[in-house]
Amino acid sequence: MVHGSRSIGHFPAPPFVAPPGAPGSCQGGHRASTWFRWSRCDGGDPAELVSEFLADNGLSVRNIGRTADHVRPIGAGSICGAALYVSADAGSVMAGGAPGAPSPVPSIPDVYAVVYEHVPGDDRPEPARPDFTLGEWTPSWTPSAHAAAVGAVRAAIGRGDVYQVNVVGHASAPYGGDPLPALRRVAALPGARYGGVLAGDGWALATASPETLVEVRDGRVVTRPIKGTRPATALGRRELLASAKERAEHVMIVDLSRNDLARLPGLGPVEVEDLFAVRRWSGLWQAESVVSAPVVGELDLASLLRALVPGGSVTGAPKIAALAEIARLEPVGRGVSMAAVGWVGPGHLDLGLTIRTVAVDGSRVHAWAGGGITWDSDPWAEVAEAEAKLAPVRTALAAAVLP
Repeated sequence: MVHGSRSIGHFPAPPFVAPPGAPGSCQGGHRASTWFRWSRCDGGDPAELVSEFLADNGLSVRNIGRTADHVRPIGAGSICGAALYVSADAGSVMAGGAPGAPSPVPSIPDVYAVVYEHVPGDDRPEPARPDFTLGEWTPSWTPSAHAAAVGAVRAAIGRGDVYQVNVVGHASAPYGGDPLPALRRVAALPGARYGGVLAGDGWALATASPETLVEVRDGRVVTRPIKGTRPATALGRRELLASAKERAEHVMIVDLSRNDLARLPGLGPVEVEDLFAVRRWSGLWQAESVVSAPVVGELDLASLLRALVPGGSVTGAPKIAALAEIARLEPVGRGVSMAAVGWVGPGHLDLGLTIRTVAVDGSRVHAWAGGGITWDSDPWAEVAEAEAKLAPVRTALAAAVLP
């Protein structure tokens, strides 16, 4: 566990890049003042440690959703909020599940938080940046190995070990020059509810995630699980709406989300506000539901993280058993993907699930994609779905390469 107050890494930090989930009032007029890092080897309870750090820096994480935003001053030197990132591995620790394979980007901590303060807007022109180049992608497993993992999940379902497991693959490519323009292109993909970039010491991540892991605002907790994918065509939409397999998979995760929220003290009755609504992300249709509950008592960040990270739509059901299958089957750790990133503000919280997310270290760019596996899953169709999810991200990265 490390925290301090120095500048954030050698990748460019704000004002040039907005962190995922940052409100408009904090974009272009804020700077990092202090930071927190935790890695699995540090030990301790990461949910409690990061909550303590944020509380010590004036954020109401011990009673989220009960303090109105307007009571906090907005002016130079006042706290704007904090960017918060939690890795898939940290999420497993918080949930009490099995840790996965080692991350392919070990330089990125498992929990990272940056507190920002308001400053006058910075209208200086950006400095010139070295041209970005991108090499060939190398997958962490072959399509055949991916298909075999799908088959192994189906066998586990047949034994009664699990009902559903999300299986994720990884690929990486060498790059040269400045990755920031490429990361910005990823963050700007259509449908990115949490589009943004977060940079650390020698690393950065960019997300185009459309999925809300948890939002606490105006006295209500909301999660918006996404499950079910088809190409964004008229035929694809009809197929998604008509698919009994996709709907069953989706409803299973909605039930898991309801149970996760119901475990939390301080919440009232959980309800499903919207079920299997079809939304568009880049070139894909995806099915989304809205599950929510009112805040009726004290609700703290640590409890939220333990209950909801990692999200059910990227683990499976039951969650702990699914995490054990993931640890057994996936050859490369999920790292920044299938985890959480977003914003902690005075009196509110907004964390996205890190799907459609990439990471860079000093030499390579990394990306992940997968899907939920049920008894009815076709292994090769699942391989094709993962490729379809990854395609817009790869295209955005390649578009940043100058001719």
